[in-house]
Amino acid sequence: MASNALTLSLDPLVVAVVLAMALITFLTKVGGIWLVRRFELSDRLEAGLTVLPGAIVVAVVGPELAAGGPAEWAAAGAVLLVMWRTESILLALCTGVIAVVAFRTTF
Repeated sequence: MASNALTLSLDPLVVAVVLAMALITFLTKVGGIWLVRRFELSDRLEAGLTVLPGAIVVAVVGPELAAGGPAEWAAAGAVLLVMWRTESILLALCTGVIAVVAFRTTF
């Protein structure tokens, strides 16, 4: 009798690598916060650190958008619209992921 149940198999090495990356990411963030709090920051440096996450997102997404087609540009438009209307970065990023998948199946 054949079973229709989906069998999930996880490679222990892959799980270990993902957990190690999560730990290193966490330690990097905590270490950075600890280090920054030990120094007096100028207003200019503080402003730069404030906009750094957005700059990283643009640096990652920008080249993909430049090399992208209609689906990526349409998804970018959806992201801009959601960001403009809601001012929620999380909602805009989720919209972008869902929109690019949806538009890639459409275009």
